[in-house]
Amino acid sequence: MKTRRPKRITSRGSIAFLVALLLSSAAVRVGTSATSALADVDLANGFSLPLSAQPAQVQPKRLESGDIQPLLDAIQAREAKVTKRENAIAARSKALDVAQTEVERRLVALEAAERQLRDTLAIAQTAAEDDLARLTTVYENMKPKEASALFEAMEPAFAAGFLGRMDPTVAAKILAGLDPQVAYSISAIVAGRNAQAPKN
Repeated sequence: MKTRRPKRITSRGSIAFLVALLLSSAAVRVGTSATSALADVDLANGFSLPLSAQPAQVQPKRLESGDIQPLLDAIQAREAKVTKRENAIAARSKALDVAQTEVERRLVALEAAERQLRDTLAIAQTAAEDDLARLTTVYENMKPKEASALFEAMEPAFAAGFLGRMDPTVAAKILAGLDPQVAYSISAIVAGRNAQAPKN
């Protein structure tokens, strides 16, 4: 009985020693972790992540001249096209302005020519009317026999124009001196003109 007790004591001591080693190892690990955690504490700003846990800062990609050159070329080409179109529109607008000015100038000249033509026609008509009135007065003042010889030589339509303007008494005397066939032709023309005149 006395020989078995020392063995039990020895085995218990070994177990206790192993437990002590494990506890001390755990304490060392906890202490190391605590020290590492305290090292990551920022007393002014609060907790900060350890360097291994902090996200890596993404650096913006620097654009090289070769990357933006196609874009610059496209913008310049677009600008050149817009400028060309603007120049074409400006040239067309200028041409339209010149054409409009020319048209207005020609319209003014045409209106002036039309007024001049109307004045000329009015003068000519007035002169012709004055000439007919003078000739009618001359024929009325002629002797009926002489006037009849003259009217007989005229075209019937022409003679009818004068006789229609004359005083009826003088016209009757001239008609009486004409050849009956000529007098009838002139009378028919005068009557036809009067028949075509408006009634109202």
